[in-house]
Amino acid sequence: MTDKEQKKAAKAFAEAWKGKGDEKQDTHRFWIGFLQKVLGLDNADEHIMFEKPVKYSGHTTYIDAYIPETRVLIEQKSIGLDLDKKEPRHGEMLTPFEQAVQYSQKLKLSDKARYIIVSNFETFRIHDLDKDGFESTYDEIKLCDLEKECHRFGFMIDKDKQVLQREMEISQKAGILVGELYDAIRKQYDDPDSKETLRSLNILCVRLVFCLYAEDAGIFGIHEMFGQYLSKFPVKEVNVRLQELFEILDQKKEDRYRFISKELAAFPYVNGGLFSEKDIEIPPFTDEIVDLLINKASAGFDWSEISPTIFGAMFESTLNPDTRRTGGMHYTSIENIHKVIDPLFLTELNEEFDALEKEYQVIFKELQDLLDKYLGQNKRKFAGKTAKVREHDEIIKKLEAFRDKLASLTFFDPACGSGNFLTETYLSLRRLENKVLKIITNGSMILNAEGEFNPIKVNISQFYGIEINDFAVKVAQTALWIAESQMLYETEDIIGQTIDFLPLKSYTNIVEGNALRIDWGSVVPKDKLSYIMGNPPFVGYTYQSKNQKTDLENAVNIGAKNIDYVVGWYYLAAKLIQNTEIKVAFVSTNSISQGEQVSIVWKSLFENYNIHIDFAHRTFRWDSEASLKAHVHCVIIGFSLVENRNDKLLFDNEAVFIANNINAYLVPTENIFIEKRTKPISDVPLMCKGSQPTDGGNFILTAEEKDAFIKSYPEIEPYIKRYMGADEFINNRFRYCFWLKNINPSVLRKCKPLLERIDKVRECREASPKQATKEWAKQPTLFTEDRQPESNYIIVPSVSSEQRQYVPIGFVTSDNVASNLVLIIPNAELYHFGILTSTAHMAWMRVICGRLEMRYRYSNTIVYNNFPWCTPTDEQKAKIEQTAQAILDARALYPDCSLADLYDETTMPPELRKAHQANDKAVMQAYGFAPDMPESEIVAELMKMYQRLTEG
Repeated sequence: MTDKEQKKAAKAFAEAWKGKGDEKQDTHRFWIGFLQKVLGLDNADEHIMFEKPVKYSGHTTYIDAYIPETRVLIEQKSIGLDLDKKEPRHGEMLTPFEQAVQYSQKLKLSDKARYIIVSNFETFRIHDLDKDGFESTYDEIKLCDLEKECHRFGFMIDKDKQVLQREMEISQKAGILVGELYDAIRKQYDDPDSKETLRSLNILCVRLVFCLYAEDAGIFGIHEMFGQYLSKFPVKEVNVRLQELFEILDQKKEDRYRFISKELAAFPYVNGGLFSEKDIEIPPFTDEIVDLLINKASAGFDWSEISPTIFGAMFESTLNPDTRRTGGMHYTSIENIHKVIDPLFLTELNEEFDALEKEYQVIFKELQDLLDKYLGQNKRKFAGKTAKVREHDEIIKKLEAFRDKLASLTFFDPACGSGNFLTETYLSLRRLENKVLKIITNGSMILNAEGEFNPIKVNISQFYGIEINDFAVKVAQTALWIAESQMLYETEDIIGQTIDFLPLKSYTNIVEGNALRIDWGSVVPKDKLSYIMGNPPFVGYTYQSKNQKTDLENAVNIGAKNIDYVVGWYYLAAKLIQNTEIKVAFVSTNSISQGEQVSIVWKSLFENYNIHIDFAHRTFRWDSEASLKAHVHCVIIGFSLVENRNDKLLFDNEAVFIANNINAYLVPTENIFIEKRTKPISDVPLMCKGSQPTDGGNFILTAEEKDAFIKSYPEIEPYIKRYMGADEFINNRFRYCFWLKNINPSVLRKCKPLLERIDKVRECREASPKQATKEWAKQPTLFTEDRQPESNYIIVPSVSSEQRQYVPIGFVTSDNVASNLVLIIPNAELYHFGILTSTAHMAWMRVICGRLEMRYRYSNTIVYNNFPWCTPTDEQKAKIEQTAQAILDARALYPDCSLADLYDETTMPPELRKAHQANDKAVMQAYGFAPDMPESEIVAELMKMYQRLTEG
């Protein structure tokens, strides 16, 4: 169900059960209805158990309801019963929750509850037993609030989400432990900040985490083997013993000194290069470090369930913050990784498997039914004579061919960081392979088939990367080994065989280096490559180092300035995929699809490299799983040269659109480029910047300075005006300026402080390197650029928060001097205000404008001058004027509020919101657009209008 459908179903369910509910008569009907109607679970009766028996105090009692897949235990009471009330139960006084806990404790370990829901039909209390203090901490949801709270019950049916949540929690705790170890060990080095120290420390941390994982995951063979070995030694020896252990882990058993201790000899040969570097320094350990390592990290924590995909996030705290910032690193959530890899390849692979599985299930059931008819005959002899067996063998061959296909795919992340994308892709492919193995092994057992088959075909050698940070390279390699280990155990459970994990295979596919300097073809040959993906560094032009700008110029080579660092990855990918079927998808800050950068970058990519966009996610907030959350507004763009077999998909928040073409602005229309224009494309008033003082700040006054001047020199008052930039306009702040146009010289000569300021203006301009500014030193009483209107005008902030639905614009009087930080429209009317403040114009602005950080950066040359205005009838124009005035009237109801107050999405007054909605409707009608048209479609239609206007 969609969110809207679920809310509607939840509302109907709540209304149907309002005031009803008997524990004995209604529990079955209530919860089956809840699962089917509210959570959308088909065949709910197959997923939930009622009256599950448990042995309690020597006799059998029954759990009201239990969902085995997600380990949800439900204790149901009748309506009106106090959920905190203790009742006699088996000789004890227990609350319903305490009763449920007792039931859970009697279940076998694999069935113990993860969640307990206590309900009386009108209240749900949800206890998450994995959280500290779960006894007293719970989420309480009322039946009457079910419509808005129904999404919070997803845990009842989403097993994968539960597993992911647990992995995330464990991985974050592991990250805290690693950070504590890192900080404690770093203090022990003679020079904690040296390059050599940091290198040794980084390698040491990776090795420690691998050993901690290996002892918990069974790789070393004995639980807590690593910690128990180190615990045998005095604190002062632990660093030396650790070094000895690392050397042993890098030696084959036959190469080891035969008189080493039994404890050391018990450790396996690891290989893979993880322990091969011999020159790392391990400083003396303290009691604190040994306690952290042995008691907390080894004995006190289970590493076997960490998520290898966010393995890099665990180590974020160990990387220098300056390195993270200048390198543009961002660590990625699993959900966001799938926004890239699902439409790039995984959805198609899943659909292919689903079709094969469906075909197999039909054949398998028919064959099983056929065999069951001949119980007294030799099944194998009979089966061999049937066409149905041949069909079965053919579908098994198809499934094996699908495994071969999975094993033939090659993936490349040219900015792989700690390996998030590569690791999650590997896990996704191995999960698919394991699904195939379940079918194959099941079919083989049914028919007692003979012959051997390779249990694992997908392997980490299919995954390549480039990463500039040496530590991240080690982490990425280790994350893939951990992922390989975890999937190996799943495969063993399926096939019923033990598979050796050690020794590790040497893995050199992740190369340390600068991705914009390395020949990508030297890392992975293009004829071998299937997909390029990743999350290249987010570094805008302003924040790029000199070396990064040189890297970018070398990679792009189009002589362009003011482009994002990530553009280098787009160009190198576009070059590499020429004459291939390789597909690419990158995450980028949304600036790559906005403003002037679009025509600079994408025109060349489309025309010189003939790429097209296969799918895209429009702007969304990209959250990392790092301990320091990175909130960046991003887009995802998938592109290739190959002709699309599937629909082109445009993702816009929760909506998905099928498009014939997706252009560089991520709009579903033709490839159109909006370039700078000096005059409006439509017949509307000119927009220009406000006036530029070029005064070194000497014309500008605070409110206190203004009052002091007027008090001492009242004759100056007519020449002091309110000075309004974007900040002053939006936040209703007051600054003033001297506006000395046509001032009487005698008045000016009497005000000595003002003359001193004018002298400083002259000196400021004379010191300018620009000749034009030097000329203005001869007229130091005037602004260098005077665009001040003589009548009321519209003011538009040049920069405004991206959090607002509407950029605040408005009329101001000519007594207010507009600064160069706003744009102004002299001679504007209510009609122009109505169009500009509408959703139609805001949608255009959001796509076309540039950005300052994430804030909207409005411009006349790109946004306003290219905006296609509608041609309304007289009636439509009058309606827009009416709704525009209503917006101004709604603002006037709150004279003490700033525009920032009024246009905050949380505090926006209802009268103002309604006025804007009415104005939006009027403008959409004038354009001939449907009132509920999504913004991406609005912009697509406006771009078509723009194209007609430019062609005309």
